[in-house]
Amino acid sequence: MQISTIWSVYFSATGVTERVVSAVADAAAEALCGTEQENLSGRPDRKDPSVSRERRPQRKMLCFNPPDVRQKPLIFGKNDLVILGVPVYAGRVPNLLLPYLKENVKGGVTPAVAVVTYGNRNFDDALAELCGIMEENGFYIAAAGAFVGEHAFSRVLGAGRPDEADLSLAEMLGRRAAEFLLKGLSFSVSGPDCATVPAPVRERVPVSVRVPGHYPPGPYYTPRDRNGNPIDIRKVKPKVDERKCMRCGLCAVLCPLGSIDIDNVTEVTGICMKCGACVKKCPSGARYFDDPGYLYHKSELEEIYARRAESRIFSEIPENPDEEKMQKETEPE
Repeated sequence: MQISTIWSVYFSATGVTERVVSAVADAAAEALCGTEQENLSGRPDRKDPSVSRERRPQRKMLCFNPPDVRQKPLIFGKNDLVILGVPVYAGRVPNLLLPYLKENVKGGVTPAVAVVTYGNRNFDDALAELCGIMEENGFYIAAAGAFVGEHAFSRVLGAGRPDEADLSLAEMLGRRAAEFLLKGLSFSVSGPDCATVPAPVRERVPVSVRVPGHYPPGPYYTPRDRNGNPIDIRKVKPKVDERKCMRCGLCAVLCPLGSIDIDNVTEVTGICMKCGACVKKCPSGARYFDDPGYLYHKSELEEIYARRAESRIFSEIPENPDEEKMQKETEPE
């Protein structure tokens, strides 16, 4: 199979998912005979001059954080390799991203790598859900992975993640996807703990790597207080410390839902998805949450899930015994 373009496609409010997807794509590109990457100036940057321009896959990146980007269709073909990454929200693909992913991101028997990042609790059904959506839209999953990153709510939970070990695993995932394509192999979904792929999908695309979880997915994770009562933070919005705010407008630019008024950044006029972009990227630390339910949930997460969760990858091809051993060492007992 000849891959002409390797795409990094991601939603990454705080940069976590971007780092993982980039590491996967870089490794896959290197394994597939060098790359020619479009840099910010639009000029190609050749990594391996021994590979002809005609054979070298191009690298392209698309961040779908901005609302206007999610209004446009994104269509791929059989000679593209798509590394698609999203964060995990409450154990699933973020509900506000589902319309875009289901309606606008389409493949044509396109090989892909599915990536989710989660904040040290669990990825639940998110990876199975992402794989299922992609398969229904004409992609086949050559490999998949769930990676730990700093939680959107916290600077403690998953702090410093993805770290060197996580990114090394992401590179392994990219190499395995490349080997899959180079060998032209195909596999079927099977096993009791794997996502269920509808029969019509299996007829359209040749492969789906096995991943944990359910598709269709279960309900979103519900935070609860110590008495078991649900905590509803869906309508909670961040506040602004006007003594610190420099009125730079960065928060309004970063908001993936366009919900912050750029002329008056103290006003959140639309939905807040709690992505953390405006809080964590504010240069003066002026953004914060003070809702009691939100703070309680954040505190509970930091206390209960302080242990190190491990990133995991899923593929049918271990490259060598050392990599297979590394993968087993990262999987929980």
